[in-house]
Amino acid sequence: MSEAEDRKPRSDEARYDPEITSEFAVPQGLDVPKPGGETETTSEFAVPRGFEVAQAPSPEPEGSAFSTPATYQARTAPPAFTPATGVPLVSLVKDAPWQDRMRTMLRMPVAERPAPELVQRTEDEGPAVPRVLDLTLRIGELLLAGGEGAEDVEAAMFAVCRSYGLDRCEPNVTFTLLSISHQPSLVEDPVTSSRTVRRRGTDYTRLAAVFRLVDDLTDPETHVSLEEAYRRLAEIRRNRHPYPGWALTLASGLLAGAASLLVGGDLIVFVAAALGAMLGDRLAWLCAGRGLPEFYQFTVAAMPPAAVGVAFALAHVDVKASAVVTGGLFALLPGRALVAGVQDGLTGFYITASARLLEVMYFFVGIVTGVLLVLYFGVKVGGKLNPDAGLALSERPLLQIAASMLLSLTFAVLLQQERSTVLWVTLNGGVAWSVYGAMHYAGGISPVASTAAAAGLVGLFGQLLSRYRFASALPYTTAAIGPLLPGSATYFGLLSMAQNEVDKGLVSLANAASLAMAIAIGVNLGSEISRLFLRVGSAGKRRAAKRTRGF
Repeated sequence: MSEAEDRKPRSDEARYDPEITSEFAVPQGLDVPKPGGETETTSEFAVPRGFEVAQAPSPEPEGSAFSTPATYQARTAPPAFTPATGVPLVSLVKDAPWQDRMRTMLRMPVAERPAPELVQRTEDEGPAVPRVLDLTLRIGELLLAGGEGAEDVEAAMFAVCRSYGLDRCEPNVTFTLLSISHQPSLVEDPVTSSRTVRRRGTDYTRLAAVFRLVDDLTDPETHVSLEEAYRRLAEIRRNRHPYPGWALTLASGLLAGAASLLVGGDLIVFVAAALGAMLGDRLAWLCAGRGLPEFYQFTVAAMPPAAVGVAFALAHVDVKASAVVTGGLFALLPGRALVAGVQDGLTGFYITASARLLEVMYFFVGIVTGVLLVLYFGVKVGGKLNPDAGLALSERPLLQIAASMLLSLTFAVLLQQERSTVLWVTLNGGVAWSVYGAMHYAGGISPVASTAAAAGLVGLFGQLLSRYRFASALPYTTAAIGPLLPGSATYFGLLSMAQNEVDKGLVSLANAASLAMAIAIGVNLGSEISRLFLRVGSAGKRRAAKRTRGF
C-alpha cells in the first residue's frame, strides 16, 4: 500500500472513531432531510412555512403635505362636527376702527374668521399674492421701526392682506423680524415672506401717514389699487422730518429746563440744564455721524448735564446742582421704548417684550455710565453734592403744571410729531402732572400709585383721541408721560453709588424702576379700559390667552 493510501482514513473507521468525529455528528441510522427551500440558519422571527402574509400595497408617490389623500372621497366624507351650542357667530361693527376689528380676528382660529367684506381688485384675477405680501411687510417694517407695539403691527399687516382678498393669512412680528404666511386653501401650499428690520428711527409723522394709508386700504368706500398703495408708501419713506436738527436741539434744551423746574429749580437752573442738554445732544449727533452704537451715544449725551451740575457744586454757587443733572436726564430716559416693551409683554408678545426691555436696559446702563463717570470725578475733586436734596421739593402747582406742559410739547417735537397733535399731547401732559400732584402732594399717596393713576389717564385719553381720529395712540401718549419719568430718583441713586453708599443707591434705583413700570402698566391699562368699557367703535370681544396656572 502506498504512502498516500496510508494517510487517507477509511470511511467506516472515520465515522465511528470518537477522536476524529465531532460530537455534533449525525448518528448512524438517522435520516436527515436534504437542504432545500428554507435555510437551516433562519431567524427566529421568520414566517413559518405554510403561513401566507398579505403583501403591503405599493407606496403612494411622494407629494405635498397639503395634497389630498388617495383614500379621501368628498362624497363619503364624514359630516362636519358642530358643537351642541352651535358655531359662534362673529359680528364685527363696520364703523369700528380697523385696529379693533383686526385684533378681534387675529385672536380667532383661521376656520372661524369671517370672509373679507371687500376685495379690492385691479384686474379680473386680482393682484399677485407675492406683491401683496411684499407691500404688507413694507408697511409693517415702517410701523415696527417707528416704535409701534407688536400687536398693532400684526393688526395692520392683517388688515392690508384682507383688503386685497387674502383672508387666510398669519402675520408674525418679533423685535427684528417680520413674516407673513398665506395659504389659499387647505390643499394648497402656503406662500411665506419675511423681512428684517435693521434700522429704527423715531418719526411719529411718518407713523401717522402709514396709519392713514392702512385706514384707506380698509375703508370699503375707498378703492386703493396696489400700484397706488406702493406709490403712497414710497412718498411716506421719502418725506423729510417735519422739524430740522436745530429745532430738535433747542427742544432738548427746553425739555431739560422744564424738567429742572419740576424738581424745584429756578431760572438759573433752567438755563444751566438747557445748555447742558443741548451740548449733550450735539455730542450725541456727532457720535451718530461717526457710526457709534446708541449705547455710546447715550453715554456721551449724559456727561454734559452732569458736568454742569458738578461745576456748580465746585464753584459753590447757591443753586440746586441736583436739579440741573435731573433735568438733563429727563431728555435721555427711554420712556417710549419702556412703554412699548411692557405693552408687548402684557399683550402676550414675550419675545419682543424681552428684546425691547433689554434695549431699555442697555440705554439705561449707558446713561448710568456717563453720569457715574462725571459724578465720581466730581466727588474726588471736592464737589459736594447732597443726595438728600431731593427730599425737600418746593410745591409750586401753577409753575409745575406749566413746566409739565412745556416738557410734553418739547418731547413731542423730539418725537417728530405732526403739528396737529402737539396741542393735544401738551394738554394731556398737563393733566397727567395735575393728577399726580393732587394725589401725591395734596393727598399724600405714594409716588408709585400716583404715577400709575396719572399714566392710566394718559393712556385713556390717548386711546380716545386715537379712536376718534382713526390714528395711532403713540403720538397722544408717549410725550404726555414725559413729566412722570423718574429722573430725580435715577440721579440720586447714581449719586449715592458714586459716594460709596451702594445700599442707598440701589434703593433709589429700585424706586426709579418701580415708577417706570407704573408708567408703562398705567398707560396700557388706560388703553384697555377704553376698549372694554367705553363704546368708541368697539368691535366685539377680543379673545385673550387663558391663564396657565403655572404649567
